[in-house]
Amino acid sequence: MASLLQQLKKRRLALGLKQSDMMLRAGMSRQQYQRLESRGNPRLDNLELIAQALNSELMLIPKDKLGAVIAVLEHEPSDQTSDTPREGASTSLHDDPWKGLLGDD
Repeated sequence: MASLLQQLKKRRLALGLKQSDMMLRAGMSRQQYQRLESRGNPRLDNLELIAQALNSELMLIPKDKLGAVIAVLEHEPSDQTSDTPREGASTSLHDDPWKGLLGDD
């Protein structure tokens, strides 16, 4: 699993953004963002601003659920026409990958 800072950089690059773009998107200078991306240890409020600027969410994932979350994120969506299960039909993990993820079966 990549470090948080590596994930931030990867997400920024995936969006085609330069470090200087973060000035407008996250309200911090290029130097400030560059220092954060290279040396780390950002404050929580800065992480929230950066996540918002990268159209992302910060999330704590229990270690025992990490594999399931990664599998869901890497799963290619199928060509299903309906997002809701048929009435009376049970939902499997394939149909509802979030089922039971937080222990709320």
